[in-house]
Amino acid sequence: MAHIVILGAGIGGMPMAYEMKALVGDSHEVTVISESDKFHFVPSNPWVAVNWRKRKDIEIDIVPALGRKGIKAITTGAARVHPENNQIELRDGTMLAYDYLVIATGPKLAFDEIPGFGPEGHTQSVCHVNHAEKSSLAWEEFVKAPGPIVVGAVQGASCFGPAYEYAMIMDTDLRKRKIRDQVPMTYVSPEPYIGHLGLGGVGDSKGLLESAMRERHIKWICNAKTTKIEDGMMYVTEHDDEGKPKREHVLPFKHSMMLPAFKGVDAVFGIEGLTNPRGFITIDEHQRNPKFQNIFSVGVCVAIPPVEATPIPCGTPKTGYMIESMVTATAHNIKELIDGKEPSHHATWNTVCLADFGDTGAAFVALPQIPPRNVSWYGEGKWVHLAKIGFEKYFMRKMEKGTSEPFYEKMVMDMLGIVKLKAKK
Repeated sequence: MAHIVILGAGIGGMPMAYEMKALVGDSHEVTVISESDKFHFVPSNPWVAVNWRKRKDIEIDIVPALGRKGIKAITTGAARVHPENNQIELRDGTMLAYDYLVIATGPKLAFDEIPGFGPEGHTQSVCHVNHAEKSSLAWEEFVKAPGPIVVGAVQGASCFGPAYEYAMIMDTDLRKRKIRDQVPMTYVSPEPYIGHLGLGGVGDSKGLLESAMRERHIKWICNAKTTKIEDGMMYVTEHDDEGKPKREHVLPFKHSMMLPAFKGVDAVFGIEGLTNPRGFITIDEHQRNPKFQNIFSVGVCVAIPPVEATPIPCGTPKTGYMIESMVTATAHNIKELIDGKEPSHHATWNTVCLADFGDTGAAFVALPQIPPRNVSWYGEGKWVHLAKIGFEKYFMRKMEKGTSEPFYEKMVMDMLGIVKLKAKK
């Protein structure tokens, strides 16, 4: 009997556990290690941050959910992976042996790289539900005495969608309260232009998002490096297209949310042959680590090079569609190894993103994620806002019931079917 351990219980780890168990059945053991007994639907965090959702709306208990499928859950968290011994050191000091390990931890949030940055400093975050809850309290105080907002991402960030979403959601909430006129808003990002998204743009994402920002009176600073943050003041250096400093900005704010850069979690950081210098897991075309052949990885913790060189560093996002594909490929490859075969499955690194704008939204599809692409498409409208609400409900049901069927691919095909239908008309 093989013991397959999945490190992480997020958007990568939970589907990984369900899909793996569905393939191997009761003949093999599947265990999930998590630092929490809850699963949270991270894409809904911007809604939590303005009190459009509560924590209870986007979380489930993982122990009973996994248990219903015969999957063991350990919620003490991992202190360190010891790949040379095929063991994981848990935070309670015990050691857990594995035959196959899937690392799906997500990232460590690098707030420490900028003075005054993050929830322990002077800015809010929507990267974790704990942060979003804290931000919701700050938001309720802010709307009582509104003022300037600075929102966006810092240098090295690789996930820009939530920054755009949060800017638009705040705008919508302020308009509903009829106090938008009291809130100057500035979007700050290392992206070379609005709508780059860490992807080199998708379709006319530049035009679409610039138009959306102008319509909402949101100013922006791109090619931006955030150097330090003080209470109510952000210091930003704007660069030219060659990466040379162009202008210094000192931006006052009463509320700010800036997305951080990511790095690998402490349990794996610095393990030679397993991670790159940033701490992300290095993998081959089968999601397998080249040095430790019984270790696989899926999700945000995977090492992927930037789509292109930019004046200020921008990472490459790992969206749900890509993660779903990684999960499926990894599950089948581990099953093949158990059966004495060589792994043969590859993830299709495609992107689909539903970006909520509060009362409307934009959808982006990039197949594949890195240009040149077979499909580069975007759509906009209230349907995206409604689709994201529906997807939240669907995904939460999926995690609670333990279903393993793919969803993103069907959603993309439905979107492209709509496009083809419109083209015929």
